[in-house]
Amino acid sequence: MVSLPRPSVLHGAVSAPCFCCRKGKDQFDNLEKHTQWGIDVLEKYIKFVKERTEIELSYAKQLRNLSKKYQPKKNSKEEEEYRYTSTRAFLATLNEMNDYAGQHEVISENMTSLITGELTRYVQELKQERKSHFHDGRKAQQHIETCWKQLEASKRRFERDCKEADRAQQYFEKMDADINVTKADVEKARQQAQLRHQMAEDSKAEYSSTLQKFNSEQHEHYYTHIPNIFQKIQEMEERRIVRIGESMKTFAEVDRQVIPIIGKCLDEITKAAESVDHKNDSQMVIEAFKSGFEPPGDVDFEDFTQPMKRTVSESSLSNSRGDGKSEPKFGSKSKGKLWPFIKKNKGAGPEDFSNLPPEQRRKKLQQKVDELNRDIQKEMDSRDALTKMKDVYIKNPQMGDAASVDHRLAELGQNIEKLRLEVQKFEGWLAEVEGRLPARTEQPRRQSGVYEAQNASGVNSCAQDRESSPDGSYTEEQSQETEMKVPATDFDDEFDDEEPLPTIGTCKALYTFEGQNEGTISVAEGEMLYVIEEDKGDGWTRIRRNEDEEGYVPTSYVEVYLDKNAKDVHKPLQKI
Repeated sequence: MVSLPRPSVLHGAVSAPCFCCRKGKDQFDNLEKHTQWGIDVLEKYIKFVKERTEIELSYAKQLRNLSKKYQPKKNSKEEEEYRYTSTRAFLATLNEMNDYAGQHEVISENMTSLITGELTRYVQELKQERKSHFHDGRKAQQHIETCWKQLEASKRRFERDCKEADRAQQYFEKMDADINVTKADVEKARQQAQLRHQMAEDSKAEYSSTLQKFNSEQHEHYYTHIPNIFQKIQEMEERRIVRIGESMKTFAEVDRQVIPIIGKCLDEITKAAESVDHKNDSQMVIEAFKSGFEPPGDVDFEDFTQPMKRTVSESSLSNSRGDGKSEPKFGSKSKGKLWPFIKKNKGAGPEDFSNLPPEQRRKKLQQKVDELNRDIQKEMDSRDALTKMKDVYIKNPQMGDAASVDHRLAELGQNIEKLRLEVQKFEGWLAEVEGRLPARTEQPRRQSGVYEAQNASGVNSCAQDRESSPDGSYTEEQSQETEMKVPATDFDDEFDDEEPLPTIGTCKALYTFEGQNEGTISVAEGEMLYVIEEDKGDGWTRIRRNEDEEGYVPTSYVEVYLDKNAKDVHKPLQKI
């Protein structure tokens, strides 16, 4: 009887790898999820830095717009205001804020190039490397699974052959024990049992070989291939962690690099603030607005005990009102109207700036002379350049026609001559102003009505000292010999139809004022009059006595009572 071995022991020896394969696959899935999460974190950080750069750019743009918004406009009044130390300090602050904005632009540029750009390229490389590693891992996993399937097939075949051999052996033993079976049938059953036994032995050998091969492949898989792949994935992940840490360090360094420059900007703002000089600014205001007028002298005592003087005081304005004994002064109103030229010029002022106080007029004239001299220098430079060009053309006719520049040279010569005449004209006015600025040592005295009445003949018989006009100009008063009557003309009639200015209040004359310049009006101390125009900053107030008499008086000579509801009443107010 032939006995065949049972394969149950071998079968039990190869049942463990199934769990190992499943475990390895699970580890790959976990690592794949983790590394994908790491890439997501990196991309999230890139997005964070990109939004930070956009904020820096937006902040820089807003700072630049803010600085530009408050910059002085060229050729405007604002530009003139920046000569004071306080406004210059503000201008320096605006410029430094512009530089400050530039540093935020530097932060944005550096973060974009050193962090966002670099990390974006690194993420692409990281994705490719990760894909390669997990491809190798899946390939190794598929290989070990294929080996396991081959082992399982060999095992099942060996098991089947063993069962077939066992049944053939049992059939042979049964046939051999049966006395009724022929010898030929027994022999046939024996041969069949031997064949099945040989097939089982072959399956056993094949299974044993496949098992050895699988164990070798499995050992190589778990102790060589998979650890190498895991090691590469680990190194890749560690590089990612190091890279994001370095990027965060760069993030801080980019900010730190501009701190010294920002500090310099703030230091310059502090320096500009410390340069503010209130004394200097005050002096500049004084120089800019001083008029050159002399302050009034003391008021003389008026003796009201003498009736004659009282009468004269009340009639001290007879000269300006026209008593028939004196001719109207140049600039007085003809036909009951104001002389037209005393109207305030709301457009451009006179060419000689006579509408300004002496000191301001001198400055304006000096500026005009300097401006004309600069224009002359420019024209002379152009003429010199053309002269040289003409000389070159004469020496080298092929370069150009020398006669072609003659017309331009003539124009430049005419322009220079015109400008020189202008300079002479303005220098004459300037010399006149500088020669006539107040330099008297005696203080002028305010003349009361009594004093004026007693000395009226003496005053009218000699040339008067200068007195400022209502628009701030200085004009020389005409003597009695040069005074002339102004005939009524069509030019006067143009003002007949003008609507009179409404009254805006009343005023009381604190002192007697003899209005002897064009546009002024004489008032007696204590007289009440209507106010039709407030002081515009030039030191003069426009008043009206009646429908035909109005003019300017010094604001310091009257006490003004403004009344918004005042009506335009032309009858004279009574004296107090």
